[in-house]
Amino acid sequence: MIISMARAIEKKMSKAETYQQWKEAAIEYDERNGLQKWKDFEATSRYDHASIRSRLEKLRSFRKANDNHGLLYTLNEGIHGNMGGMGRAKLYQKARFGTKTLVSNYVDEVTSSLEHLSQPRLKGVNLKEQIDFFERASLCFGRSALMMSGSGTFLFFHVGVLKALWEQDLIPEVISGSSGGAFIAGVVGTRTNKDIHELFDPEYIALESQLRTIFSNYFSNEKAVSNAKELQRIVEQLIPDLTFEEAYGLSGIQINISIAPAEKHQKSRLLNSVTSPNVMVREAVMASCSIPGVFAPVTLAAKNVDGVKVPYLPSRKWVDGSLSDDLPMKRLSRLYGVNHFIVSQTNPIVRPFISAEKKDDGLISTISETGFKTIKDWGLAASHLMQRPLDADSYFSKLINGYISMVSQTYTGDINILPTTRFLNPAKALAVRSNEEIQELIMEGEKSTWPNIERIRIQTQISRSLWRIVNELEARMIRSSTRAAKKQNLKVVGKK
Repeated sequence: MIISMARAIEKKMSKAETYQQWKEAAIEYDERNGLQKWKDFEATSRYDHASIRSRLEKLRSFRKANDNHGLLYTLNEGIHGNMGGMGRAKLYQKARFGTKTLVSNYVDEVTSSLEHLSQPRLKGVNLKEQIDFFERASLCFGRSALMMSGSGTFLFFHVGVLKALWEQDLIPEVISGSSGGAFIAGVVGTRTNKDIHELFDPEYIALESQLRTIFSNYFSNEKAVSNAKELQRIVEQLIPDLTFEEAYGLSGIQINISIAPAEKHQKSRLLNSVTSPNVMVREAVMASCSIPGVFAPVTLAAKNVDGVKVPYLPSRKWVDGSLSDDLPMKRLSRLYGVNHFIVSQTNPIVRPFISAEKKDDGLISTISETGFKTIKDWGLAASHLMQRPLDADSYFSKLINGYISMVSQTYTGDINILPTTRFLNPAKALAVRSNEEIQELIMEGEKSTWPNIERIRIQTQISRSLWRIVNELEARMIRSSTRAAKKQNLKVVGKK
């Protein structure tokens, strides 16, 4: 009877058409299967519950007593997402919805304490001290990024992931994309929040129908140049002609586009408003989507000092970004202080070898991971040996070099959102999709995201609060400086 009830609830979860429906079914599953009791019972070997409980009580007492210096001192001891192991993946693999109640309560208390310390005219703490604390805390804590892999027409899965995150106001301020992921990053990162709403409206089908036509000539007899013109036409319809700096000013999202060199002796690039503020987003997206042999390599464009659009590095051409840097984690870490990665992974070549859940202990898991790493290392070593006697421009040398580049990359993050099907047909990545197939991929992206929503909410809540408060305090400082300057001017005028 219990088993049949559990199966009925699981079926309800799989048939859910909205996140709210899925959430209600997941909570019901936890309650009926004793998992709510597991969440409410603090003790477990999966994390250091005692230190988290102690720290929670200390923060709560200081905040309620309005002891601002005590609160600052306690928070200055360290705010990080894995304190006491509370960020471990295993804490989110037991229940269907959320994790230990103590973890949720602790994150809520840290957030409440931060809000308390950000108040105007805080007793005993001036504005400069507030800004110094929050800037230091936000830098130490880090931030999250959403990374969308290369995908071909599986890119509609990314649309579903973004839709699910957007509905819960959980889209990170840092997004990266390569190939198909770059296209979606370009579309979302050049729009205001209102325009993003239009993209996810069921009646708004321009995105789906236009993207589908990109791949209509993939296997035709037309030349790559013709395909490039078709791609350019679609990109121009869906992505405004903005620089990365202008796009960030419009959307507030730091979009990052991976591109790979078309010629040897060049290095891959990650284009964004920090490293290449004047580069045009359209051409960057076209370069990242230019699959060798299908589209011609692309020359980037940028605005010069007069605001005129000109070629950028005109002697160099660029192609599909997933070939060299599908998920540019190290670069995002250096540029934005990102230390928490949410990955939407639809690369059909690597999908069979990765799992959504990272098994961080256990004998079988350890043996499996060690064996896979050994095979990978031996494969790379053999490839380098085979490549040595070959001409650098030969077909086999380029093939081996591509293999080395792909195998050397990391394709997973802290939270991995994957299609339910482990084996994705690579040929389907270049296939024309019907509107029905597109809607199915978008819905699969949503459903694959729903089980991760609460984990994403909990693990990003503190960083989202920190960065928002930093921006608010800096704006307050500017207003304060402006008022002070006006008063000074009035005094000078009055004396005259």
